[in-house]
Amino acid sequence: MCRRATWPGAPASPRVEGTDVGRSPKVRLPWAYRVCVAIAKSGVVPLTRRDWRGAEHLDRPGGVVVCCNHVSHLDFIMLAHFLYDNGRPPFFLAKDAAFRVPVLGRLIGLAGQIPVYRNTGRAVEAYRAATRAIQQGKTVPIYPEGTITRDPRMWTMTGKTGAARVALETGCAVIPVAQWGVQELLAPYSGRLRPFPRKTMRVLAGPPVDLSDLQGRPVTGEVVREATDRIMRDVVGLLEQLRGEQAPETRYDMRRHGESE
Repeated sequence: MCRRATWPGAPASPRVEGTDVGRSPKVRLPWAYRVCVAIAKSGVVPLTRRDWRGAEHLDRPGGVVVCCNHVSHLDFIMLAHFLYDNGRPPFFLAKDAAFRVPVLGRLIGLAGQIPVYRNTGRAVEAYRAATRAIQQGKTVPIYPEGTITRDPRMWTMTGKTGAARVALETGCAVIPVAQWGVQELLAPYSGRLRPFPRKTMRVLAGPPVDLSDLQGRPVTGEVVREATDRIMRDVVGLLEQLRGEQAPETRYDMRRHGESE
């Protein structure tokens, strides 16, 4: 059973109980995947409380892209916990440097995670691998911002188009997700872990982003940008519910601030 916390401005979406999602595709997991799960849970479960909502939106056949905001170096673990325990074991896109970490890098590679080779001739490999994973019925989380938010108030930044391209090519559903609270455990770009007092990890999934009118059309820059804008709009809307406040009208754009990832 998912434990529920309350907070000012909490959304009225129903509490989700149980860990199995009936119609979600069954994906065979490598032994290394289960080892990674055991390691991650042993560190996360004792340190956190969980307020998970909207898992019913994961209950659908076929592969899906999950798009989420990015607020901490640890939030991928929290998102993975939410997805795994609700019948959607995730296969992440991760920087290739993570795969070169002794022992751990080998383990996540054997677990089927997808390396991203940024700014190289191999950058397209991640896109192709993500597309294949979706076609195999897997769940692929993608952070549309590309990196942890640089917004001073930790709102989502402008989105990149990778998730939209994968969704439009495969025809899969895009499930928007917002999370909040993990930044209290490990602040952005900080090496200082603050486990006490125990923090609540709030995760809210929403219905699939409506891309129906864009499916089947040529994947032009205009179409991809429109799909990306809709994805970001839905993620931001969920985050507003979690935070109980309204997001800025203009999203933070790293390019305008001369920042790189």
